[in-house]
Amino acid sequence: MIQHPVSRICALLLVLVVTAFSAAAQQTAEKKYVLVIHGGAGTILKKNMTPEKEAAYKAGLEASLKKGYAVLQAGGSSLDAVEAAIRVMEDDSLFNAGKGAVFTHDGRNELDASIMDGKTLGAGSVAGVRTIKNPITLARAVMEKSEHVMMAGRGAEQFAAQAGVEIVDTSYFRTESRWQGLRKALQQDSLKARLDHSFAPRKAGTVNRDEKFGTVGCVALDKNGNLAAGTSTGGMTNKKYGRIGDAPIIGAGTYADNNTVAVSCTGWGEFFIRSVVAYDLSALMHYKGLSVQDAGKTVIKKVGELGGNGGLIALDKNGRMAMPFNTEGMYRGTVTQDGKIEILIYKD
Repeated sequence: MIQHPVSRICALLLVLVVTAFSAAAQQTAEKKYVLVIHGGAGTILKKNMTPEKEAAYKAGLEASLKKGYAVLQAGGSSLDAVEAAIRVMEDDSLFNAGKGAVFTHDGRNELDASIMDGKTLGAGSVAGVRTIKNPITLARAVMEKSEHVMMAGRGAEQFAAQAGVEIVDTSYFRTESRWQGLRKALQQDSLKARLDHSFAPRKAGTVNRDEKFGTVGCVALDKNGNLAAGTSTGGMTNKKYGRIGDAPIIGAGTYADNNTVAVSCTGWGEFFIRSVVAYDLSALMHYKGLSVQDAGKTVIKKVGELGGNGGLIALDKNGRMAMPFNTEGMYRGTVTQDGKIEILIYKD
């Protein structure tokens, strides 16, 4: 039986309509994320967490998400949202950033932070600062009020005074829990020294402890389609020699490009630096066409193969996100375009 041309056209139109509706329904069903945060990765196990402490972490993450989301809802930029969300965690002593920064081997607090604008590829970062209440704000000032990308130590603090960034006494960062964390780490070092009779030279920074973990970060997508990323940390407990991790290094711990993705990392910084993780994720999407989820899994796998661990958060230009990690847990949270918040801590 020969089908009439009109019937064939009608059938084709029907197929096209059904396909269009199906694609539209799929797009509607897919969540669009606008803000994702992390509060550090490491050996975070349910059995080691008290209900009170878990509730406190969740409350801190929720406060950060709500602050950043409110900025986006009011029409603020992704940069504004990232800074606002990270400042909340910097002001919360639970997190290893700002107020909750860990102590170095010498009993000091040295803070690092970075921020990046996906629209312009502008970036700013600070490393080893000791008197800056909110390092993420100083990182943004470096980006917007100087000709540089990165400043460190006393010079960064001098610039902070000129830029009007809030400065505090070093005593502001002292918390008893972090001080006890340093004492424990020093005791472990002393015990190992006594037990090691070989006196074989050991490469600094090659022993993997959870003291290496503890960073906060945020990635955001605003109503104008602009991406931004930021990361802030107190570094590594018992760190020596002015050690700097990946958090303030653009391309390693932080990266944002409107054409691809915004990324913030947390974990064993030396391996994230060597793998240039944040930029590598963006490059995999740009040059190979990988999805944000596949690119995220790929870069974390590469870190693991080198012997490192940690995780990251990533948000692409279409509002799709990824939160891969290879540790036992990662403090993390998301908020969708409609304001729905989800907070996770453990691997499962």
